[in-house]
Amino acid sequence: MSGTRYDIVVVGAGMAGASLAAQLAGKARVLVLEGEAGPGYHTTGRSAAFWTESYGGPGVQPLTSASGPMLHALGVLHPREALTIGTKAQAGEVEAFASTYADLGIMVERLDRPALQRHIPGLRPEWTHGALEPSCCDIDVAALHQHYLTAMSRGGVDLWCRARLGSAERRPDGWRITLADGRMVRCDTLVNAAGAWADPVALLAGAVPLGIAPLRRTIVQLRVQPEVPANLPLVLDVAGRFYFKPESGRLWLSPHDETPSEPCDAAADELDVATAIARLEHVVDWTVERVEHRWAGLRSFAPDRLPVYGFDAKVPGFFWFAGQGGFGIQTAPAAAELAATLLLGEPAGAIDPTPYLPARFT
Repeated sequence: MSGTRYDIVVVGAGMAGASLAAQLAGKARVLVLEGEAGPGYHTTGRSAAFWTESYGGPGVQPLTSASGPMLHALGVLHPREALTIGTKAQAGEVEAFASTYADLGIMVERLDRPALQRHIPGLRPEWTHGALEPSCCDIDVAALHQHYLTAMSRGGVDLWCRARLGSAERRPDGWRITLADGRMVRCDTLVNAAGAWADPVALLAGAVPLGIAPLRRTIVQLRVQPEVPANLPLVLDVAGRFYFKPESGRLWLSPHDETPSEPCDAAADELDVATAIARLEHVVDWTVERVEHRWAGLRSFAPDRLPVYGFDAKVPGFFWFAGQGGFGIQTAPAAAELAATLLLGEPAGAIDPTPYLPARFT
């Protein structure tokens, strides 16, 4: 395989790299490089993913909304509802949240205290205002990722695992890429879909890092009493301090932490677990019987917290597909479609790529 040439080499086989490679399948000769023994080991495999049009902010919403029909068609979405809640002191924040997304065409229902109690049994008295998004769904992350991996394979995309990038040299005839184990491959375009490793990959390719920062996010699985209702909405704090949702009779809870981290195999910190439980106890009167499982993943954000899609402003043939934070899974179909049009020089679709181009940082 040494010296093999491709049109496009994608670094990373998580949701970002797999979805983009699947979109490119049949249109270019594509190789995907994955440093781990199998794809999706890091953030993709650790997500408590949901599809919520408000999640990620107004700048991400067009990608999320455009992805909804595609995700529904794939059968990976399951109805959930999302409920953003606040105290009396946060009434203005809840109203601003509801107004912002209603103005974007998203169905948002304002809820008063009695309505909140019907949706969240055991809700403590200080929580008085809510904004309900009926369209919210859970995402079967494993099924979605496998769909893209299968589409890659059927479309002739090659996948190399245990293929860590060692160096990438831009030459007049394209890229010469050397892996850590000495294998070499050549290509015209190098795509950086490396998630938490996006800036280090850029450095290897001679590009200026964009400040894409990995932030640790913790999830705990709890057994609580009374048992979590299966129809409990995804519950989010308007101030961004927690979210929780039911999962197979248990509760998945996050303190919505964003702890700076080096790119690594992230693990949950005991303090973050304790913080999550303490915040839950300020929301509901449930008893936490047991912490059954805990894990963490890295969510990587550009400085403006929007994703980065497009060719580097200074390094020819180097394409960014990174900085997708905690919304990379819910936006995967639309993001991959948008990035593929940029890569192939095809006419843009309904989503304007301008807010996501890496040139905005130069």
